[in-house]
This record gives sequence, C-alpha cells and structure tokens, in this order.
Amino acid sequence: VQLQASGGGSVQPGGSLRLSCTTSGFTLDSYAVGWFRQAPGREQEEVSCINSGDGRIYYYENARGRFTISRDNAKNLVYLQMNSLKPEDTAVYYCAAGPSCYEVTARRYEYRGQGTQVTVSS
Repeated sequence: VQLQASGGGSVQPGGSLRLSCTTSGFTLDSYAVGWFRQAPGREQEEVSCINSGDGRIYYYENARGRFTISRDNAKNLVYLQMNSLKPEDTAVYYCAAGPSCYEVTARRYEYRGQGTQVTVSS
C-alpha cells in the first residue's frame, strides 16, 4: 500500500500549484482521501477531503474558495488544485486515506503518504 504526494514547489504569492496523491495497493474508490498540511512549528491541519461513494467534498477555512479537490479513481489519483496561494500556505502537504472523511479528518485514516513541500514566497 502506498500513497505519495507530489507536485509541490516554490511559487510567488498569487500563484498556483496542483498537487497529486498517487495511490497503489488498495481500491481507491472505496476510500475517502484527505489533504493535510504541516508548517514548521505548527500542528498538522486539515485542508480538504473527498468521500468515496457520494463524492462529498469538504474544505476547511484555510482552503475554501481557493483550493479544489478532485479524484480520478480509474487513475488512482486525487488532486488538490491550489490557486491564489499565500505565504501562510507554506507547508508540507500530505494525503491520507480512510473509510470516510469523518474518519480521515479525525486522524483515524488507514494510510498516509509522504508529503510534498509547498513554499510560497516573493
């Protein structure tokens, strides 16, 4: 079982990035997938989550209106499109999978991958 976040990098404020969560070893369409981030010296925080089945989506305040989560079960991928990036978005971003967004965002996920660094700076 593997999840791997990728697509991070360095951008200027106002820029965009698309993160990808590549999964393998389990049936993605049976799992909710969430994105988290952790900045140096700060606690991990939720960013967004997308359920399996009904595909219901959740955004947290730090992402609402700027980020878009989506999934392509056929390709075993979950995306996080991030627009209008701000310096405070600088963090390592992780993806995690579990039975539902309720479980994932409660940190009761089953799988979590290594993160990808996002740096927003002028």
